[in-house]
Amino acid sequence: MSGSMKVLIVGICGFVGSTLARGLVEHVEGIELLGLDNLVRPGSERNRAQLRQLGIRFFHGDIRCASDFDALPAVEWVIDAAANPSVLAGVDGQVSSRQLVEHNLLGTVNLLEYCKARHSGFLLLSTSRVYSIEALTRLELEVVAEAYRPKATSTVPGLSERGISEAFSTTPPISLYGSTKLASETLALEYGSTFELPIWINRCGVLAGGGQFGRPDQGIFSFWVHAYRQRRSLKYFGFDGRGFQVRDCLHPRDLVGLVAQQMRTEGSSRPRIVNLGGGVDRAMSLAQLSGWCADRFGPHDIAAAAVDRPFDIPWMVMCSDLAQQAWGWRPTTSLDEILDEIAEHAEQHPEWLDISTPT
Repeated sequence: MSGSMKVLIVGICGFVGSTLARGLVEHVEGIELLGLDNLVRPGSERNRAQLRQLGIRFFHGDIRCASDFDALPAVEWVIDAAANPSVLAGVDGQVSSRQLVEHNLLGTVNLLEYCKARHSGFLLLSTSRVYSIEALTRLELEVVAEAYRPKATSTVPGLSERGISEAFSTTPPISLYGSTKLASETLALEYGSTFELPIWINRCGVLAGGGQFGRPDQGIFSFWVHAYRQRRSLKYFGFDGRGFQVRDCLHPRDLVGLVAQQMRTEGSSRPRIVNLGGGVDRAMSLAQLSGWCADRFGPHDIAAAAVDRPFDIPWMVMCSDLAQQAWGWRPTTSLDEILDEIAEHAEQHPEWLDISTPT
């Protein structure tokens, strides 16, 4: 792709934001990237140093503060990768419910106001957690090879053998985190319609890869591999304590081509909201992930804690057929490649969990 384009990535020093930045610099000719981050996440300073070497202009700021946008130059597009990504945010004692809403929802309002004033396009990275927890926990499941799987006889709107589609229920409860993202989606579409702004919303599944900050509530694949290698205490929570709960994963570099395509597309009839997930080919249970770790690092005992926790779901696999039909998109990084990358990073950085965990 070619042609000049100025793009602001908000949350650029996080795992997803920095991965997108590197990919866009590498693959989009003539792009000029600006980045905004509040640097509160442990480990983010490392990413800032690397991004500066790529010539990316960095601005320190907090999206909750509208005045932090005053000094920013105009851009053609804003990519929002700045949300608090934890489904436990607002209830875990680490972040208050008000802080979560201020960051994930009011922060979106400030971004949209910035876009309105400069007539910039807005690209929101949303989440699979906008889908109904109650509907997901009611799915009829069976166990196959130490992993849950919906029964073939299941007839639920938005559910197929390929996973959860955009037609699946978003009826609450979806967690405070999920509700802030769903509300942000609605606001973005309303701003787009009212003020004639190009808007794209990408509902991402679990994003994973080497260098992701090691938090179980944000990047379970990365956390599990790092913690397993260090023989740290690990537990299977809920669902009888067997570790059969399943998620799919996606490397954020697989988003680069689609994001670049979306920013070159305006006035299109393509769907404004699409799922972007790893799908059934990149899905595994915690028990299966432990088996992969055992093959790589040797045996390690995993404890069982059968007590169910709020917001946990037994199975979530994203169906991205709509993104493939509308954009020709499909993930290219395999599950083994993602896990190998995480394992290699864990071997090279044995201190990573301590660096990326809040004190």
